[in-house]
Amino acid sequence: MSAAAVIMMIVAILIVWGGLALAIVRLRRYPDPGPGPEDEEPGPPPPPE
Repeated sequence: MSAAAVIMMIVAILIVWGGLALAIVRLRRYPDPGPGPEDEEPGPPPPPE
């Protein structure tokens, strides 16, 4: 394996695992609040008057 290939492999590993680590830190800092009222399914339509 050439030096350029090793460097590219290290850069790719850092991008993938660094992105995973940043995502975990962000989710721990700002957790998902869950579904909001806009995410709920609409109820049955109101009865006709």
